[in-house]
Amino acid sequence: MSDLHDRPDSPCIGICSTLFDEVCQGCGRTALEVSNWVFMNEAERRAVWDRIEREGTAIRFRRQAAAGQR
Repeated sequence: MSDLHDRPDSPCIGICSTLFDEVCQGCGRTALEVSNWVFMNEAERRAVWDRIEREGTAIRFRRQAAAGQR
């Protein structure tokens, strides 16, 4: 069963740093993951989502945590 429909189409939040960082500070994906996202299948995308959610270091997740504290 797919849980991708519960998530946005992409982890991107429009704060891209992959020109300067190996891992995007905005979404938590590697430059390779960002560039290949449209070519990934559902399992590959789920694996990326799971990893970046588990790490929780990207701005995407710090914003969500701050919103939850309000």
